[in-house]
Amino acid sequence: MDDSPVFQKGYPVHEGHEQYMKRKMKEEEKKNMKSKDFIWVTLQKEGIHKYPAAKDIPGVEFLASPHRHIFHFRVELEVMHDDRDVEFILFKRELESLYDKGIMQLDYKSCEMMARELAGYVRKNYPDRDIAIEVSEDGENGCRLTFPNV
Repeated sequence: MDDSPVFQKGYPVHEGHEQYMKRKMKEEEKKNMKSKDFIWVTLQKEGIHKYPAAKDIPGVEFLASPHRHIFHFRVELEVMHDDRDVEFILFKRELESLYDKGIMQLDYKSCEMMARELAGYVRKNYPDRDIAIEVSEDGENGCRLTFPNV
């Protein structure tokens, strides 16, 4: 004889009191676990920039001249549900294409400027969401800007 439970609406019809209480507790726990959910993507782009004011800052004068970096980006985007509200592979490709197609430029901008410009695009195309963007030079030093949905 088959002792496996018969399921109705995803729950066993013949569950005992203990199983029922465990199931109800898990349902309540899940309902009470409020979270703000984000996806994140990373990308890297080569660029050249300079910091003209560095010529007057002892120890970093070399930053006043154009120099190359691999800029590392991490873009976090709030999502409204956990089943690919925004599919992150497509989101990453979309952001990469902004630089590949020349829509956005890296050269001669600070990390903060790059992050703010990218946030403007994300805000316009994915409105009413919190955004956080990190940009670093060679994955070593950089910035993190957050843009709460206010």
